[in-house]
Order: sequence, then C-alpha cells, then structure tokens
Amino acid sequence: MKIHPTSIIEPGAKIGIGVSIGPFCCIGPDVELGDYVELVSHISISGITKIGEKTKIFPFASIGHRPQDLKYAGEPSTTIIGANNTIREYVTIQPGTAGDAMKTVVGDHCLFMVGSHVAHDCIVGNHVIMANNATLAGHVKIGDYAIIGGLAAVKQRVRIGDHAMIGGMAGVEHDVIPFGMIVGERGWLNGLNLVGMKRRGFNREAIGKLQEIYMKLFMTENDKPLSERFDALRHTYANDDDVRIFLDFLDEKSNSLCQPKAI
Repeated sequence: MKIHPTSIIEPGAKIGIGVSIGPFCCIGPDVELGDYVELVSHISISGITKIGEKTKIFPFASIGHRPQDLKYAGEPSTTIIGANNTIREYVTIQPGTAGDAMKTVVGDHCLFMVGSHVAHDCIVGNHVIMANNATLAGHVKIGDYAIIGGLAAVKQRVRIGDHAMIGGMAGVEHDVIPFGMIVGERGWLNGLNLVGMKRRGFNREAIGKLQEIYMKLFMTENDKPLSERFDALRHTYANDDDVRIFLDFLDEKSNSLCQPKAI
C-alpha cells in the first residue's frame, strides 16, 4: 500500500493490497477499497461504501456521501462500485434510500467523466460511459454498454436499455429501448445505435432483425396500440436469442417509452 501522510483513513476502513491513496483523501470508517484501487488525490469517500479492485478515482470526486433526497433519514444504505472503473474529477455517486432497495450499484469497466452524477438508488450496468456533466436522477436503471452524452439528464425512475446511446444535452423523460438512439432537448427516439451494435460484434442478421422490430413497433402506420404491436412481435420472435435483450426489456413493467418525433 501507498498512503500519503496527508490523507485520513478512519479506523474500521478496509484497505486491500496494492492500494494507492494520494494526498488529502478522506476515507470513512465503513469504506472498503478493493485490491489495487487508486485514489489520485483530494477524494472523499464516506458511508457504507465498497469500491472494487483496480478502480481509479481522480481528484475531488465525492463517493458515498449523504444523498440529495430530503426524505433520507440517515438509514444505513450502501454504495457499491464494481471493478476496473474510471471515476474522473468532481464525480458524485450517492447511496440508496429506504424509498427503494437501500443501495446504489455501479457495475464493472465503467467510465464516469468530469462532473457526472449518479443519484441515490441508481443501478448502473457494466461498460457504461457517462460523459461530462451527465446526470442521473434517483432510481434510474442503466443497461450494459449504454452511453450517456455530455450534459444529458435522465429523469427519476427511467430505464435506459443495453447498448442505448443518449445524445448530448438530451433530457430523457421516458424509458429508452435497448439499442435506441436518443436526440433532442426533450429526448426522442431517432432510430437504433447501429455504430454501437457493430462495435459490440452484432452480426448483420441480428442487426437486421432488430431494425425490423423497430420499424414494426414505431414506424408502421396502423391504429393498434403499441402494446398490441409488441404482443404480435413477441410471438414472432419468442425463441430468437438475437433479439432477447430487446424483448426482455419490453416485458418488464415500464414507464412510457421514448418514441420517434411526430412529423
């Protein structure tokens, strides 16, 4: 371990092997740092917080401090951050509350750029990228490989599906389908994240099926409600593994979905 003499490690904190703690860091008594975690400098970690191995945190990040929820009454909620994450300057990640599952969870291999914010009770998947000053309100769920653009804001209890792309400065008020591309000041669905799908190794056949589902759900002109259109597609693709992520997302109890902009 390398711990700078200006840093404060309170009794009770658990520090793994190979951890590096730079100048002027404050580590609370209920914090657990996994092996080879690196704190660059000027970082404050509080609450019941666990940070996975090889995560690197940059100056002035605030992790595990009291959530910005007026209903929070000091309950012993937790912040759980996985392995191999990069948390840049001024990032804030806050614990859960009694109004949900009592925990905020971040997966592995995520990148949180400068000033991004993960509020109480959020569940963030693996390989997620949040660009500068992107913001998640409370109780948001972010799927694997999703990208949240700079200055984008996601409303409370919204779900963002796997591989979705949220454009910069978009305000997201409704659930976003997996692979969805969101643009605009009040975010609307603008097709599928084809570039992201190709980068993740989806083959041409799988992409074609997803495009077909997208067209039948959102672009077909008929009078049937969206729920009925989805029921028809669910029967057609019930045993198709290529589109399982999409169907499982729509099967969950949901808010309204982000949809294409009306012309």
